Amino acid sequence: MELILVTVAFLAGFLALKCQLPPMVGFLLAGFALHSFGFQTSDTIITLADLGVTLLLFTIGLKLDVKTLLSKEIWAGATIHNLLSTFLFALLLVGLKVLGVSSLATLEIEQLILLGFALSFSSTVFAVKTLQEKGELNATYGTLAIGILVMQDVFAVIFLTASTGKIPEWYALALFALPLARPIMFKLLNKAGHGEMLVLSGIFFALVMGAGLFEIVGMKPDLGALILGMLLAAHPKASELSKSLFNLKELFLVCFFLNIGLSDQPTIEGFILGVLLLFLLPLKGVLYFVVINAFKFRVRTSLLTTLTLFNFSEFGLIVGGLAFKLGWISGDILVALAIAVSLSFVISAPLNRMGHLLYLRSAKWLKEQAAEKINLRDQFINPGEAQVLILGMGRIGTGAYDELYDRYGKVSLGVEVREDAALQHQKQGRNVIAGDATDPDFWERILDTAQVKLVLLAMPHHLGNQTALSLLQQTNFNGQVAAIAAYPDQLEELKAKGVNAAFNIYSEAGSGFARHVCEQLNPSLK
Repeated sequence: MELILVTVAFLAGFLALKCQLPPMVGFLLAGFALHSFGFQTSDTIITLADLGVTLLLFTIGLKLDVKTLLSKEIWAGATIHNLLSTFLFALLLVGLKVLGVSSLATLEIEQLILLGFALSFSSTVFAVKTLQEKGELNATYGTLAIGILVMQDVFAVIFLTASTGKIPEWYALALFALPLARPIMFKLLNKAGHGEMLVLSGIFFALVMGAGLFEIVGMKPDLGALILGMLLAAHPKASELSKSLFNLKELFLVCFFLNIGLSDQPTIEGFILGVLLLFLLPLKGVLYFVVINAFKFRVRTSLLTTLTLFNFSEFGLIVGGLAFKLGWISGDILVALAIAVSLSFVISAPLNRMGHLLYLRSAKWLKEQAAEKINLRDQFINPGEAQVLILGMGRIGTGAYDELYDRYGKVSLGVEVREDAALQHQKQGRNVIAGDATDPDFWERILDTAQVKLVLLAMPHHLGNQTALSLLQQTNFNGQVAAIAAYPDQLEELKAKGVNAAFNIYSEAGSGFARHVCEQLNPSLK
């Protein structure tokens, strides 16, 4: 049976991908189709599905920056939206029940609130993949959307923990000592290398130290996985560990979506309810826009964040799946929820591809914030008197900045994608701001480049320098551009695209090394 499940899931996921939809839509539909042919879920599928959810929460914890969540636009924005949407969705569902929608006829008010709560979430997986495809994961609206989604994930985990109704054992207090074990866990990660032991370390931390320990003391295992991920988030290998677990997590989540489809037979009533739930999406989008805009973000940021979150969530399915397992909702409602999630992706995908176009067409109808009141994270960038713009403040960019300072004084403005690195440069006296030069949003926020005479593309990735060059040219910049590259063909490519000077970092490093040796050692060579 497992071979048939894998084959059908592969074909359905592949077809969804070809239709430019997330594969999870195909997996859900595959589960529905298999159930209609008499296939049932199995203990193996359920176990793998649970593992997928646990690893998903662990990897979310690995990316969780507590400082980001403490900003009011993240925690307050997510909380306000969640409460408003849950309340309004539940109110509208009560209205549908009164109007005679048969699927809702037997549901009590508590069950309708639960359904509204499940529908209030947006998809983390969909948003991350969409932002990655557009190269806008580090954009202001991208980081805002991800922060809100992480807060929603926290809400979901709290619900999953509280829903069991179990009182933790008294020795659960020992879990407060987990942070004391962090130095030991860090050392284990340091010794794990970069291969299969790193993957196994992640599984050990997520399933044994996280889920296992929490289950022993009577708490929700998924919460343990999230907390263990958070404890390891500060480790230099956290990102690498998350990436190493990515494919394994995605594979197990296939079983989760299959399991949802296999849980119950789709009915006409369930399909109709799923379609009716889609009419809640516009309200959800309006709430996102109003809440985000209330924190003084620009119209563009508010709109693009809204479009990124304009869908229902796989976490809603996780909440619904648990409610079904506990007997709080019927299989018919779970199927309707799965159909609504799938169709929301179908609607959201093209809207996100047209996001910038939609902004251009709607900007004139939407009231922009006054420039002096715009949120600090979204304010316009004024280069001031800077004559040189250095994009990328790594070793090469920093060296170029210092050399220009020695020659011409304070003529440069550095741009660094990492906020912590930009802050460190500022502490060292350099004129550096945080920003992503490969993000169209960055160039949208720059007020004036009339004073800038020279731009240095000093980012470590060739594609990043190419993207920044293309965006720079769209601003009708009239100055000179210089760039770095690692290979001769990249140099030629940059020159063909309009760069005035391109430098091979290896040959330049070699000549610089030789010059440094001669100056420092003054060898007596003939």
